[in-house]
Amino acid sequence: MLRVDELLVSAPRDICFQVGADVERWPEILPHYRWVRFREKEGFATGIVEMAAWRSFGVVDYPTWWISKMWHEPDVPVVHYKHIAGITRRMDVRWEFETRGEETLIRVVHEWQGPRWPLIGGWVANRIIGPGFISAIAQRTIAGVAAEAQRLTRHG
Repeated sequence: MLRVDELLVSAPRDICFQVGADVERWPEILPHYRWVRFREKEGFATGIVEMAAWRSFGVVDYPTWWISKMWHEPDVPVVHYKHIAGITRRMDVRWEFETRGEETLIRVVHEWQGPRWPLIGGWVANRIIGPGFISAIAQRTIAGVAAEAQRLTRHG
């Protein structure tokens, strides 16, 4: 499964990166995030992080949860995750930030073979989990990160 979600943001790349990498603030700025906790923190945006979010289906919110190894490359800039627990175990995620004139393209790339369910794991990943959960949550997350980056750009 390969899912790519992106949004062009009216904010500088460095601010977008800072907001996108500062996952401990996400529950404050992203109402669909239930919590973000570092189980092992090695520095800013680095360590083993546990995250939980709601996937909204209109009248019903479904709880999701995962644990990732997180690290970043501020000079690129990119934030990496390797999911190590939860249904999305073994998923690789990259948050990329690319300057486009006076704007920034935030791109989130999810790569995953799916759950290790014989015969149907890949199908479930591509048809249900990828679009119905991963992209749905990623799109809300990118939009929230974008809104906060734009707010910080306007108000410093």
